[in-house]
Amino acid sequence: MLKKYRLPIITVFAVLLIDQCIKLYIKANYPIGEVCRIIGDWSRITFTENPGMAWGLEFGGDYGKLALSLFRVAAVFAGVFYIKKIVNEGEHKGFIICVSLILAGALGNILDSAFYGILFGQSSEYQVAEFMPADGGYAGFLQGHVVDMFYFPIYEGNFPEWFPVLGGEHFEFFNAIFNFADMAISFGVGIILVFQGKFFKQKSASEEKINEPTHP
Repeated sequence: MLKKYRLPIITVFAVLLIDQCIKLYIKANYPIGEVCRIIGDWSRITFTENPGMAWGLEFGGDYGKLALSLFRVAAVFAGVFYIKKIVNEGEHKGFIICVSLILAGALGNILDSAFYGILFGQSSEYQVAEFMPADGGYAGFLQGHVVDMFYFPIYEGNFPEWFPVLGGEHFEFFNAIFNFADMAISFGVGIILVFQGKFFKQKSASEEKINEPTHP
């Protein structure tokens, strides 16, 4: 029974395993703001915690955080049923993988929100978070922060003085700090947009074949 769902199951579990291994390592070994340069100044590991949405965006305080977490949970359940539907309908394998990447990314960030606040003490600029502290974690269920770490400020400089409004202001090209789950979501969406013609051509061809008139 589960054999036909093997592709999405493997995709989801692979993304979750990689995502959570990275996050647990960063949370357990880095203080907030710790920087580790990978390649020069444009490729870094920078530990930060995001109380809101993907790519460092925030949303409406504690109540907004809870609403966002509940929305993510609902979206994951909807994603599971949608994957089941497209597998049963024989959609393109590439499309199934992309939807699975999006689902896995959403689920990866939900795990942070649901459990990291319970399992860890507060991270700070001066100390690494304690695992299972005696006085409890820093937040309740679905109130934890998402761990982000990948930072690629490819170019850093100032707007030219003649530039309207922002003239002379400092800027960074691509200054978001994100995690592996965010990458999975972005890759899934991006690949669907680029290859949608190929993904949905298979379905259109199948529907045309079914609708072809039969001759006695």
